[in-house]
This record gives sequence, structure tokens and C-alpha cells, in this order.
Amino acid sequence: MADPIKPHGMARLRNYFLTGVVVIAPLGITAYLTWYFISKIDSWVKPYIPHRYNPESYLPFAVPGFGLLVALVFITLVGFLTANFVGRSILNFGERILDRIPLARNIYRGLKQIFATILANRADLFSQVGLVEWPRPGCWSIVFIARQHDSEINVALAEREGRILSVFRPITPNITTGYLLYVNEKDVIPLSMTIEEAARLLVSAGLVVPEFQGTREEVAEKLTPPGAASTGA
Repeated sequence: MADPIKPHGMARLRNYFLTGVVVIAPLGITAYLTWYFISKIDSWVKPYIPHRYNPESYLPFAVPGFGLLVALVFITLVGFLTANFVGRSILNFGERILDRIPLARNIYRGLKQIFATILANRADLFSQVGLVEWPRPGCWSIVFIARQHDSEINVALAEREGRILSVFRPITPNITTGYLLYVNEKDVIPLSMTIEEAARLLVSAGLVVPEFQGTREEVAEKLTPPGAASTGA
């Protein structure tokens, strides 16, 4: 009778271990990535800090994060100066110089547009989460429905397909990359989960499932193809 107790005890130890991993692993990885990011910024910025202004010149130990702090202050100062007339004039002068360099001009314009879109309108990039049949019928993918703006693509496809939505189909687990798709509105199933909840679901490869407050009837109504009710009648 004593033998069956041992597997039960080992199972408990295994569960305790896995619970510890679930608790410690996210904390450890977050701490490591944070330290790595701060160290990288420090290694880039500190060589450009004058010796007299670097506290490490007077202290017997390194000051982690000082380079990051200097970088944040510098970026904020540049933004402040650019917001006034003199700063804009200097910026425009620099851009005119870059416009005369073919390769640098294309790179600068592309990067500027990307950062301006992401940072200036970060709260308005995506409006909702949805489902789209992709990459084949019967296989569904989570997509982020973008804020819709009139464009040549939307207008051209609307003449043929009806109202078109631009959606971003992220790739798991790196959701910063993916595919930009233009799909018919009737082929997109909207979801009630937030962008943040969908992002956590994708990054965790389906392990972190957001809590659903609705009912099965609400989900079934969303999954019902348009016109199915009237056809059945």
C-alpha cells in the first residue's frame, strides 16, 4: 500500500516545480531583458558623455541607467527644440540636404513615416480584433482591424468587392511582423476582446486566453454567415 503514495508525492513535487517556473520565469526573463536593454543604451550613450559630467568618473562603481537617462533627456530636448520655429528651420535644412542624397533620402523618408505613424497615432492604429479565414477556408486567424481611411486600394476594391477592410494578420509569437490584408467586411468576424488581450494570446501561442464575459449564443451569432438566417427561413 505504500507504493501508490510515492507517485502521488512525486506528482505534487512536479506541480510545485512547474508552479515555481510559472512564477519565476516571467520575472527572470523580464528582469534580464530590462537589464540588457539598459546596458545596451548605456554602452551606446556613455562614450559620448563628457568626462566631467559622467558620475562614473568620480564614483568607484558604475551607475546603471545613467546613459538611458541622458538619452531620454536628449530626445525630449530635441523634440522641444523641433517644436519651435528655429528648430523646425534647422530640421527642414537638414532634410533638404538629405533630399540630395538618393539612398539616404529614401531610407530617411521611410523611417520617418513609420515612426510618425506608430508613435503619433499609437492609440488609433487598430480599432478592433477580428477573425479571418486564412490561409485556407476553415482555418481561422486572428487579425487586427486597422483604422479605416480612404485610399486608392480601398476605392478600387470597393467597386468590385463591396466595402473593404484593411487588417493586419500578425505572426506568432513575434506579432510585430505579419501580413497586411484587404478583405471584404462580410468575411471578417469581429471579436469583443481588446487589442492587448489578443496580443497576449498571440505572443503566448494560445496559452494565455483572455477571459470571456459573453455567452455562447453571442459567439454563435457572430459565427453565423450573413444571410444564413433568411436562407433557412
